[in-house]
Amino acid sequence: MSVSDAVSTPWRRASLAAAVFAVDPLGSGLLVRAGAGPARDELMTRVAGALAPMRLSRAPADIADDRLIGGLDVAATLRAGKPIAETGVLAASHGGVIAMAMAERISVGVAARLSQALDSGEVALQRDGLSAILPARVGVIALDEGQEDEATPAALAERLGFWIDLEHVGWRDIEPPALTPEDFEAARKLLPSVESDDKVIEILVATAFQFGVDSPRGVLFALRAARALAALRGETKVERDDIELAATLVLGPRATRMPAPPEDQESEEPPPPPPEEETPPDEPPEQKGEDNTPRELEEQILEAVRAALPPGLLAALAAGAPRNRRSSAKDGKSGEEIYSLQRGRPLDARPGSLSKGRLALVATLRAAAPWRKLRLKPEEQNSRRVIVKPEDFRIRRHRQKKGATTIFVVDASGSLAMTRLAEVKGAIEMLLADCYARRDNIALVAFRGRAGEIVLPPTRSTARAKRALTGLPGGGGTPVAAGLDVAAAVADQARRKGQTPLIVLMTDGRANICRDGGSGRPRAMEDAIDAAKRIAAAQFSVLCIDTTQGGGSGPDAPVRQLAGAMLGRYVKLPRADAAVINAVVRGALPQ
Repeated sequence: MSVSDAVSTPWRRASLAAAVFAVDPLGSGLLVRAGAGPARDELMTRVAGALAPMRLSRAPADIADDRLIGGLDVAATLRAGKPIAETGVLAASHGGVIAMAMAERISVGVAARLSQALDSGEVALQRDGLSAILPARVGVIALDEGQEDEATPAALAERLGFWIDLEHVGWRDIEPPALTPEDFEAARKLLPSVESDDKVIEILVATAFQFGVDSPRGVLFALRAARALAALRGETKVERDDIELAATLVLGPRATRMPAPPEDQESEEPPPPPPEEETPPDEPPEQKGEDNTPRELEEQILEAVRAALPPGLLAALAAGAPRNRRSSAKDGKSGEEIYSLQRGRPLDARPGSLSKGRLALVATLRAAAPWRKLRLKPEEQNSRRVIVKPEDFRIRRHRQKKGATTIFVVDASGSLAMTRLAEVKGAIEMLLADCYARRDNIALVAFRGRAGEIVLPPTRSTARAKRALTGLPGGGGTPVAAGLDVAAAVADQARRKGQTPLIVLMTDGRANICRDGGSGRPRAMEDAIDAAKRIAAAQFSVLCIDTTQGGGSGPDAPVRQLAGAMLGRYVKLPRADAAVINAVVRGALPQ
């Protein structure tokens, strides 16, 4: 199979990357972007078979520190009368691979522990009165099942050699395996003998630079991949095809820009040939049938990587769009994180008074056990008693996300009612479709005539939202101040319930109705600015969408003045459908 055929489909690229990882897994990893399905299951089955007899362990994304890096074994400590360490997953998996599902939910702490183990091959155990440095040379498989706005932590993703995307691969795309377990075993035995010269490194560095891969880890992983590919072929020398495939598998998914177009060779004057006397007499003349020069080989590698880029990635890079969505695992559409003593995802226990939380019994015993012999009387040394003091108390902690409440404040006056309400209805329905995966609510405040009203209280119910939106009337004056006052009240109520509010104001800003119901544009605008300043004082997040047709987006534009008074973000969308509004709102949700 040719190089182009080997990476011609997403499944072939994924299976080849998995095969190369299986040859040299320690200190590297796979980042598999896919939900649970036949393609991912088949890939993991093949990886497990290729890694044998290495150990393949599994760990949850929310694994606690005492399970990941180890800690005090309370039962063994009480039996032995001295501190006994319990081996964590990292140390227990030394020489093997750890697979973690739902990697997009890995906390910053767990990502840091895994990254440190991948970098150094060790894990530092410094807790519960224990101190040790344990070997932990492992490989990591991160199964990223997140939505478009969720991702594996960037620090961990950077240390995983291969990024695989199986989101659009179905069971019909799966092809039979081309390698056997014996092939992988032979390749691992041959790998230490594989050699590569400096020219390979120079070409990979140049390729990484052309595609905007700034981290040196990309080049190092590509070099390891080229050596592993040579070992799979049964060779001890890295060849051109190995470099092409390695660059395609490792550098291609990391690309952040398209390479610059080659310079016009015809416009350049060819360099004069070197004098014959400069050639050393003992150096044989260059053979005409010699392989490509480094420059020509570099151009071939660039073309090979470019040809193998997925169509979506290629289009995004060509358009100049940012490629790497893995900047953060907490790009939140779910509101802020809060710590609770009662509900949420469990965290490590911490020292504290029993009046401030529930006792974490095992953690408390673990804190008291190292001092057992010192606290017992001489005649009690053979006893199994553990004396627990107040400083040993550990209380339970939990972490949960505050839900986000998006409050649409819509100008339903006059002509705007006919053009914007339909778009808002569509945007609300699109946002509601995502609310079931998060703790988010949607509310709608409309202002028209001489007052503002709550058309849709905060809800996640699609049916309720559709019923409320169906009969929404429009027309009349523009009481912006009244609408903002109602929105502030809804936002304050949401905050009191533990939600993170976002106010989305959609108007042309041309207020003509005052707070007291009177008419007059200057006084109505003053009231609107005053209401906006009150929202700023309450520190609510605000997005102002200017629906003015044509111009009017300068510093004196009414909506821009309101956005400045509310310390909010200003966006001008004179013509926008529901999908555009939905995208803008999701991008503005609180982090």
